[in-house]
Amino acid sequence: MPSTDRCARAILDTVPAIVQAIRVEMRLERMHDLSVPQFRTLAYIGRQPGCSLTDVAEFIGLTAPTMSVLINGLVERGLVHRAASLLDRRRVVLNLTDDGAQMHTHALDGTLAWLSGLLAPLVEEERLLVIQAMDLLCPIFSAETTRSAVESEPA
Repeated sequence: MPSTDRCARAILDTVPAIVQAIRVEMRLERMHDLSVPQFRTLAYIGRQPGCSLTDVAEFIGLTAPTMSVLINGLVERGLVHRAASLLDRRRVVLNLTDDGAQMHTHALDGTLAWLSGLLAPLVEEERLLVIQAMDLLCPIFSAETTRSAVESEPA
C-alpha cells in the first residue's frame, strides 16, 4: 500500500512538470498575447466575480503591487473592470468584461485542445484513473481547504 509520503512525492514530481508544459505551450501559442499569470488572473476573476486585488494576488502568488500592475494592464486592454464595491466603498472589486470573458474562454479552449491531444494516447482506463485522481485531489487543494489548513497551523 502506497504511503502518504509516496503520494506527496508523486504530486511534487508531477505537478510542476504539468504546469511548466502548460506555460511553454501558452508561450508558444501566444494565446491572444496573454501571459500565464494574465490567463490565470482572468480565470480566477471569472470564477470569483467581485473578488479583490488581494484575493487574486494571493491565489496567483504575486505581491499586491505586482498584481496591481498586472490588473492595470488588463483594465487598459478592456479585459477587466475595476470598481468600488457597492457594500464597502473602500474595497475595489474586479470583474471580467465581455471581452475578458471571451478572451479567457478562447485561451482556455486552446489549452484544453492541446491537453486533450497530449492525453489521446492514454487508453480509456488510464483516462478514468486521471479523472479519479483529479477528483480526489481537487477538494484537498481547494483554496478554502488549503487556507484553513494553513491558518490552523501552530505559530
